[in-house]
Amino acid sequence: MINIDELKFDEKGLIPAIVIDSITKKVLTLAYMNRESLEISMEKGLTCFYSRSRQELWLKGETSGNYQHIVSITADCDNDALVVTVEKDGPACHTGTDSCFTKPVWESDELNDFSLEGLMELIKGRKTDKKEGSYTTYLFEKGLDKILKKVGEECTEVIIASKDNDKKETIYEVADLCYHVMVMMIEMGISLEDIHRELASRHVIDHKVKQEKMTK
Repeated sequence: MINIDELKFDEKGLIPAIVIDSITKKVLTLAYMNRESLEISMEKGLTCFYSRSRQELWLKGETSGNYQHIVSITADCDNDALVVTVEKDGPACHTGTDSCFTKPVWESDELNDFSLEGLMELIKGRKTDKKEGSYTTYLFEKGLDKILKKVGEECTEVIIASKDNDKKETIYEVADLCYHVMVMMIEMGISLEDIHRELASRHVIDHKVKQEKMTK
């Protein structure tokens, strides 16, 4: 890790901080820090910025409750910009949106900006805003038992494809399984963040187990 003294603050004593969500990897906001706000951020484990308009420090979430818990802070190759990875308690933008970046400027017609989060939102939309002829809507209308039946069927298909050592078919079936599991998650009110946190907690436990084994 580099020392804070190695960072290059501009002539106003500021350094840009790009804040991203640790789970979705979505860019949440672009803010600025001075040395004091960066030190506070590192001490508290919460993002603290310097407001250029008010010319004062502000701890994100202090008034709104939307704190940002810092996972890591990384400098770029020139040491003059930061990426701050966080777990957030609420919307990052003062407008109430999840991210400050919500206004598309240009989008490729050929490259697909796919994400699991986007797929979850699409599936959720088929539950709340039912679309005639939609298979996803059909599953929600049939209820949890039908969804679980499909999850079970897809599990079997994955096993069969894997047993046949058919990589292409296994990928296809795993994708089907993932989709139906996501439908089940939405039906049960489970988010990707819930799964991420569970896996993260297991990672910590596994790390501790490995450390214990190494010390024996």
